[in-house]
Amino acid sequence: MFIIKEQKASFEQIKETTILSHSSQYGIDFLYRHIHSQHHRLVVPYAISALYNHPLEGLLLDTLGGALSFLVSGMTVRTAVIFFCFPVIKTVDDHSGLWLPGNIFHLFFQNNTTYHDVHHQLQGLKYNYSQPFFSIWDRLLGTHMPYHLVKLPEGGFEARLKKD
Repeated sequence: MFIIKEQKASFEQIKETTILSHSSQYGIDFLYRHIHSQHHRLVVPYAISALYNHPLEGLLLDTLGGALSFLVSGMTVRTAVIFFCFPVIKTVDDHSGLWLPGNIFHLFFQNNTTYHDVHHQLQGLKYNYSQPFFSIWDRLLGTHMPYHLVKLPEGGFEARLKKD
């Protein structure tokens, strides 16, 4: 049990570094303009758009970041499958645009579908980066944009930014 907790801690540390790498792409114009902007061509995200990105971004952040997490943490292949599948499922859910009742991700994580939808809105582009799990980084780095859900008369919800 201790080994699994130690592996998870190593894995999370590397994944948090990936989040910082993700947010740094917005601060460095060249990286955003030539690499990450491909993902933001989709202003209204849909589930599979979670994986729509520049090949270099996929190679560096997803493939090499994942390989590094696996090697440094010393986790078994079985444990790695669980740790890598869970974030992919959460990322696809975050891009789905669906606010479904009883969604377990919405119950346990503050950065959910709506949180990430704000990030994909034009005025929210430089906010709410934290993805897929911990929104604490947005609060610490000053990139958190508050919002509220408004129930629409025709059904569904809309994320509206809170005015200061």
